[in-house]
Amino acid sequence: MRRGLVTVTVLAAVTLVACDDGSGADLVVDGTPPDTPYRGSLHIATKSMDEFGPRALRSQSGAAGRALECDGEIYAGDGPDGWSRGDGGATPEEGLKMFFDMFQPEFPREGYRVEHREADRVLYSYDVGRRTKVAVVVAKDQKGRPGWGPETNASCDPAELPASFTDSLETEIWTDKDGGRVPITRITSYAGAEHCDWQRAHFLDLGSGDERRSYVRDPHGVFDAEAVLTAPYDGDVRMPADAHDTGYRYHDRRLWLTDDRSTAYVRTPHGVEAWPRAKDTLGCK
Repeated sequence: MRRGLVTVTVLAAVTLVACDDGSGADLVVDGTPPDTPYRGSLHIATKSMDEFGPRALRSQSGAAGRALECDGEIYAGDGPDGWSRGDGGATPEEGLKMFFDMFQPEFPREGYRVEHREADRVLYSYDVGRRTKVAVVVAKDQKGRPGWGPETNASCDPAELPASFTDSLETEIWTDKDGGRVPITRITSYAGAEHCDWQRAHFLDLGSGDERRSYVRDPHGVFDAEAVLTAPYDGDVRMPADAHDTGYRYHDRRLWLTDDRSTAYVRTPHGVEAWPRAKDTLGCK
């Protein structure tokens, strides 16, 4: 899943049988349950909405969305889709593995626990600090879909997941002045997509909702600056006197902004770079 400048289509308890995802680590494990395990119904009707945001994600993710314990808002969520007769597994664990095999979600692929079980549904949770950050509900014998398979899924912002997982993602997690991980719905950066030949450019998305802005590091001239950007990229500038340190960090990069936010000034050990704002959303198919 990817939000921002470039859209790329890719986003407790005891279990009886461990299910290996092929990576060498167990997809389902024994372990300590969350401090406040979900005890509501696992059969909650889902509804797709003609909008995007937390309300729509909760509506379409059913019990999985309700089981989350996010520090911020729900980040991703979806309902029944994509599997048919002959795909279902013989056990709930096989139904969970099918979810990963079929949909390839940007979720951790190890360490899930059974958090809640009903006769025909099981809730699997991926927990951080004994709080549910990813939830997947598998169901048995749905209409036209015999066997066990995925029904709903949901996750918190990737910044709430361990660095050991997010370091493997294309999305870069920034930190604040205190070292806390910042939600990617507020700030994130990433390299351009190779299949569009944009890999030599880098993108920074900042803000949320209607205030979301995208900035581009383009030292190799991947884009026509006059057509796409509000100004050319400059890799060596003097920091404006009215710029202020936002406190946002990504490794050795530090983000500074002026009040008009027309340019992202990125301080590195080598100097200051000026990343211009994109005029419009750049779509990559």
